[in-house]
Amino acid sequence: MNIQRTEYLEEIRAVTGKQIIKVLTGMRRVGKSTILKQIQDSILATGVPKEQIISINFELLEYESITHYKALYEFIQGKMINEDRYYIFLDEVQMVEGFEKVVNSLHAKNAAELFITGSNSSLLSGELATYLTGRFYSIEILPLSFKEMYDYIPATTREEKFITYIRTGGLPGVLQFPEESIRKNYLLDMYQSILLRDIVQRHGIRNVELLKRFMHYLLANTSQRFSAASISKYLKHEQRSVSRETIYQYLEYAKQAFLIHGVPRYDIKGKDVFKTNEKYFVNDLGIRGLFFDNEQDIAQSLENIVYLHLRKKGYEILIGEMTTKEIDFIAIRGTEKVYIQVAYLLAEPTTIEREFSPLEAIDDNYPKLVLSLDPVERSRNGILHQNIIDYLLS
Repeated sequence: MNIQRTEYLEEIRAVTGKQIIKVLTGMRRVGKSTILKQIQDSILATGVPKEQIISINFELLEYESITHYKALYEFIQGKMINEDRYYIFLDEVQMVEGFEKVVNSLHAKNAAELFITGSNSSLLSGELATYLTGRFYSIEILPLSFKEMYDYIPATTREEKFITYIRTGGLPGVLQFPEESIRKNYLLDMYQSILLRDIVQRHGIRNVELLKRFMHYLLANTSQRFSAASISKYLKHEQRSVSRETIYQYLEYAKQAFLIHGVPRYDIKGKDVFKTNEKYFVNDLGIRGLFFDNEQDIAQSLENIVYLHLRKKGYEILIGEMTTKEIDFIAIRGTEKVYIQVAYLLAEPTTIEREFSPLEAIDDNYPKLVLSLDPVERSRNGILHQNIIDYLLS
């Protein structure tokens, strides 16, 4: 299903024609290849001959022979047969040994415009960053938002569509499979592929079972504070011992593979960022739904969805701390800042107090927002309350 990722395409078009390398990163199966194809279509629509577009997907077996930088460079040079400007698309380029040398050389010649994708965040560190500091523009591709999926979810009401989204997540591939069992098999195969290819093989992990149990714990505790002590205790209960160093290595590997995102805590009064007890959010709720009931854990699911929404909108995100009170999100973008609380329902006075009082205790004039699934607005004291579905679709 070829869903137009309009926001991403507009951002990429804004830098197309500029002498910078366009880098698309994100989890496997998140839609990077589809976006590359849509970019190619838009370039062809301007009248560029298809011979000037060189497109290579390194997940295809037919390109296995050019997964070394010298072979790749010779292959591309053989395609650039005249002085015309070429458009080069390298999909899952991290599979090429020494790809940085090819990208750097092609960029230096200024004979082609480069678009590359990768499924590991370390693509933008190490040698590539060293070679190309200030010469690439990166965009992280996230799963489909609820708004992007809305018209494709087979349900009648928007509430039913939203519950379906909570169950299935936003990976484009799930839309092919209306049957839950087939959809879950698709997601499980993809998840195991990420674990094995992007974590186990890449980092030489020997104890695969320990890694799986570690990830199981992370997925269970989505939107919750994380501590090495708590997971160590959990794994010990599972008859597994693990060092603190290994725990933090696994966390970093999972973040590099875009399975999870970490959000630091911020002391609103003291204006300090804490280095411990981050919260972690899963990149796609469909993956969590393989092992846990997202509907039953509705509060965690809603917070995760709002986090991904804010991230897609380009906000820097922090968890707010105020003595004994917590703000779910502080979202910052340029000079803009907004404080956000997320709840399931504001059904009880104690719940209303718990969600509004931390925001009321903040003495600045930035917008403050409470999101929940309530159909009735409960704004008070200058703090806006909004239905979460309205918020995500606006």
